[in-house]
Amino acid sequence: MKPTGLTAEQKRFYDENGYLLIKGLFTREEAAAFRAEGQAVVDRILKIRNIDATWGSVRKTEPDQKTVIYCCHDVQFYASIYTRMVFDPRLTAIMADLIGPNVQLHHTKMFIKPPEKGSPFPMHQDYWYFPHQGTSMTAAVIHFDDAPLEKGCLRVVPGSHKLGPLEPDNKGDSSLSSERYPIEGATPCPTEAGDVLFFNYLTIHGSGVNVSPEARTTVLIQFRDPLDPPLWRSHESRGQGTMLAGIDPSSCTTKPLAEKRPAPVKAV
Repeated sequence: MKPTGLTAEQKRFYDENGYLLIKGLFTREEAAAFRAEGQAVVDRILKIRNIDATWGSVRKTEPDQKTVIYCCHDVQFYASIYTRMVFDPRLTAIMADLIGPNVQLHHTKMFIKPPEKGSPFPMHQDYWYFPHQGTSMTAAVIHFDDAPLEKGCLRVVPGSHKLGPLEPDNKGDSSLSSERYPIEGATPCPTEAGDVLFFNYLTIHGSGVNVSPEARTTVLIQFRDPLDPPLWRSHESRGQGTMLAGIDPSSCTTKPLAEKRPAPVKAV
C-alpha cells in the first residue's frame, strides 16, 4: 500500500486532542502474521525468564486478581517481521506528519494481555519514564487483533497533553490518582486488527482488564524528533537513535543533559 500520511483534519484533531486513531493502516492479514510471531517470541522468552509487567499499584490495590501482562522490549531484535514493521513507510509517513520530517526511534515494546486475566494499566503519562526537553515524543500502538472494551482497550483523556507534566500520585510506577482520573471516565479507543493509535507522551492514558476469552496483542513504538534530547539518561534501549524518517541534524553536535529533574505541576 502507498503511504498517504495525514489529512489536514486528522492533524488538527491530533493537535487538539493529543491522540489519533488510524483505521486499517495494516491489513488484517499482516496483523495476523504480527500476532503469530509475537506469541512465538513470548513463548520462547517465558521458557527462560518471567516477563510479567503488571504495575506495582495494580498489585497493591487488587492483590486477589492475579492478572498478568507479558512485555518484551526491542521486538525488532527478536524477529525480522518487526524490523520491517517499524520501518514501514505507511507508518513512518504518519510519524513525520505528526512531529516533523526527522523521526528517530526511541524504543519498542510488545504487550500481550492474556485471556480473562490481562492486567490493566493505571492512568498515567509516559513523560516520567523518559522526559525530554520538548514534547515531540509520541507513541504508535499497533494492534495485532481486535481490541474492544472487554479486552481492555486503551483509553485516553482528550486534550490532557496541554496540561504539561503532572506530578504522579504513585511515585513507584508514575500512575495518577484513580479518583482524579478514573479509567472509566477516560475516552475508550476500541480498535480492530491493523489499526494504529498515536498519542503524545503527555497525553493521559491507561487501559482496563482483559476479561475476554482472547488475548490482546500490541506493539508500542516510541519515536521523537532527534533535536528533542532527553533531560537525563533513562530508558535507554537497543537501537535507540535509529532514524525512521529524514536525517539527524544533531549528529555533528553534542548537547549536555540537564542535571535536575523538572518541577512537576499538580494534577488538576
